[in-house]
Formats: sequence, C-alpha cells, structure tokens
Amino acid sequence: MSDFREVTEEFWASPQITVADVAEAAEQGFVTIINNRPEGESSDQTEGAKIREAALATGMAYHAIPITHAGFSEPQVKSMADLLDTAEGKVLAYCRSGTRSTLLWALAQSKTGGDPEELAKAADRAGYNVAPIWEKMQDYAAKAKS
Repeated sequence: MSDFREVTEEFWASPQITVADVAEAAEQGFVTIINNRPEGESSDQTEGAKIREAALATGMAYHAIPITHAGFSEPQVKSMADLLDTAEGKVLAYCRSGTRSTLLWALAQSKTGGDPEELAKAADRAGYNVAPIWEKMQDYAAKAKS
C-alpha cells in the first residue's frame, strides 16, 4: 500500500515505491515519477528500471536523480528545479523514506525563489523536517531575490 504524502498540490513525496504503487500513482493523476534513491542502496528496494518501465507503460514520465547520504550537489538541485518547472501535473518523488526527495524539492524551490518559511511549513505538514538544509535554503532564496 502506498504512502504518498502531499507536500504541495503538485509535489508529493513517498518512501520507496513498488510497481503496484506506480499503477496507483497513475490512477491518482500523477504525471511524473522522480526516483531519488541510488540503485543498490538496500536489498529490499524495487529496481529503478522496473519503476521506470511501469511508469512509462502508464504514460507517466520517469526521471532518476539519485541522492546518496553524502548530500546534495548543485547539478542535482538544478535537475530537480528543471523537472519541477517543466512537469505538466502532479509529481511523485521517492527515496527510502521520502526525506531526501522532500529536501531536494525544498532546495530546488528555494533556488528558484520559493520562500523558505513556506517551504518548511509544507514539508512539515507532510511529516518532513528541512532543518538539515535550512541555511542552504536561505542562501538560495537570497540569491534568487538578488
């Protein structure tokens, strides 16, 4: 059973999904799936290739931006911002718990001018805490305003 968590109307995060969850996501109107989990992170995860195949079979777009526990790079943040900017509907991003997906979303939104306070509230409502990236979010938001 899925654990899709609404961060905003257009962006949802989830712990690891299965092929069955992809079908459920399609039924719920998602148009894009973003995989933020590196392959082989744990033996119980569904391979990204299987998720990709299932997503494409339902007409959804699939993208992978793997995030390790080492943190977030500028290219990863830019890739997420670009995907979010071009998605034409609801996006579902997943990793092991949904935390990395939500943190990457918050960084991408801050980088493109989102208000860190509002982003933090949205993440919190979905059960995610942006404290580990708070300073970087503020830096991105300040640069976006200048």
